[in-house]
Amino acid sequence: QVQLVESGGGLVQPGGSLRLSCAASRIIFSRNTMGWYRQAPGKQRELVALITSGGSTNYADSVKGRATISRDNAKNTVYLQMNSLKPEDTAVYYCKLMTPKGYWGQGTQVTVSS
Repeated sequence: QVQLVESGGGLVQPGGSLRLSCAASRIIFSRNTMGWYRQAPGKQRELVALITSGGSTNYADSVKGRATISRDNAKNTVYLQMNSLKPEDTAVYYCKLMTPKGYWGQGTQVTVSS
């Protein structure tokens, strides 16, 4: 059974930063594309960023220039560094193993508020 465990969420003031982590187990992590998604209250879940096994990245327009996705294959972990956070970044953030079946973590809450 694939397990994905996110951490690093919390309450942060506008303009602040957070680094989210997603630790994966029971998969050949290095061969898979990993993604970060988010879901705000009353909205659909949306892709924030993804990183391929080769390290190529892609970002949603809403976070370009403010987010950096990275991975450490030795630690089976994918990260999402978010800077210059805005209230509209408030959401539950999920990581996803982007195989045809797709596996999700349980999510971590990020709240941007003064």
